[in-house]
Amino acid sequence: MSKASEWLREERRKTLGDWVAFCMKCGFVQRYFEQFEDELPGKCPQCGGEFRARCPACGARFSSAFAVHCEACGGELRPREQFGGPIRRAGK
Repeated sequence: MSKASEWLREERRKTLGDWVAFCMKCGFVQRYFEQFEDELPGKCPQCGGEFRARCPACGARFSSAFAVHCEACGGELRPREQFGGPIRRAGK
């Protein structure tokens, strides 16, 4: 990854939050800071679906809105496809 894209990623995290939560049903995403995790909604504010902020297998947080596998344990965070298309390209 280039220095410019790494810099942009870090700036985004400093501004919007280090961690991500997403809806398992509609894909709504919200970035958050660790100290505000308790303020995350219990259900998706858009559709009422399951709002996931941690890996169901190990409890680790995730930093990418496009994560499909946990970086810590390799467990599945969500299916690889949503709305009939892949969330990430193959090999990513």
